[in-house]
Amino acid sequence: MLLQRNKLGSVRPPKRCRSDMDNTSTSDIVIINGNSHPDLANMVAERMGIKNGGCSVFHKSNRETIVEISDSVRGKDIYIIQTGTKDANNNIMELLIMAYACKTSSARSIVGVIPYLPYSKQCKMRKRGCIVSKLLAKMMCTSGLTHIITMDLHQKEIQGFFDIPVDNLRASPFLLQYIQESIPDYRNSVIVARNPGVAKKANSYAERLRLGLAVIHGEQKETDADEVDGRYSPPPTSAYSNLLGNSVEMCLPATPSARQRTTSVSVGVPEHIVKVKPPLTIVGDVSGRIAIMVDDLIDDVQAFVAAAEMLKENGACKIYVLATHGLLSSDAPRQLDESPIDEIVVTNTIPHEIQKLQCHKIKTIDISILIAEAIRRIHNKESMSYLFRNVTLED
Repeated sequence: MLLQRNKLGSVRPPKRCRSDMDNTSTSDIVIINGNSHPDLANMVAERMGIKNGGCSVFHKSNRETIVEISDSVRGKDIYIIQTGTKDANNNIMELLIMAYACKTSSARSIVGVIPYLPYSKQCKMRKRGCIVSKLLAKMMCTSGLTHIITMDLHQKEIQGFFDIPVDNLRASPFLLQYIQESIPDYRNSVIVARNPGVAKKANSYAERLRLGLAVIHGEQKETDADEVDGRYSPPPTSAYSNLLGNSVEMCLPATPSARQRTTSVSVGVPEHIVKVKPPLTIVGDVSGRIAIMVDDLIDDVQAFVAAAEMLKENGACKIYVLATHGLLSSDAPRQLDESPIDEIVVTNTIPHEIQKLQCHKIKTIDISILIAEAIRRIHNKESMSYLFRNVTLED
């Protein structure tokens, strides 16, 4: 390298061209992936202009997971691209072992790129169960991950389960662009929430597209939270009830005026009133309009099919379903193909090429450019706020 001298005689290095700077900025990035979605990992690496790192993940005859990293990762920034699929447990073990292998090989940082986080729907306490996503977060932090990149978590509060930074990317800009460019006469559409729990997301889409909103209320079957699981204790005995009543009276205020304003129960603790869910009804007008259902995940499609049949009965001329993650388990492709739904649009956070062969209605949106940009910004220590511009609490 030739050195140049200025007028004072001091030596100054030559100016670097832009290509040299680009090579420097990506020379210590290593992208590896497991078996969950190699196509997405290759697309991200291609968009970043780097080679996918050499990592082999395979299973022994006893189903133990073996990870072999051929390239050196010492002092480098590792990005592990591993999403959740129908084989969620193997996906998780592959991710944990790859992260721990990089940690013990002295990697500088280990970022888990998990477009669809498995077990994200198990983020609430139900019956005698547990919050599985909290357990998963602890396992990921212990394995050596220093950062998480994911997309459209089922509940944004899941980020609080992690002791490391979590960037929850949004796929809504891609889905909104698809509505505007690929749905003919989308101005005659109405955004539909298939249940009140999705109303916030649907309202966000409706406001951004300046469209109307409809909400489907009611259930066809009782939810898991309403099923009897044997936890109901027997009613209290009369002796216990009398004792409880006397103890309540002893705790009441002594003054007559205060006693008149205090209400007590006659026997024991009052029971919760049984919830009676009404049949499916639509709040909003969908007659003669294009119905667009939005959600974060399509897995068991029975609820979507029932909602589509209700929309068709109420005069919807076309029905679209848009979601970020298309898990499409079991016989979902067949049910969708036989349903009145005209088109199902999902991103490629989860591989679903086999399902697309079984159902011609499924369309895919590529989001690899968003993941590549997030990796580039994190590696260059740039702000991530650009990727979250115009994001509200409803998104």
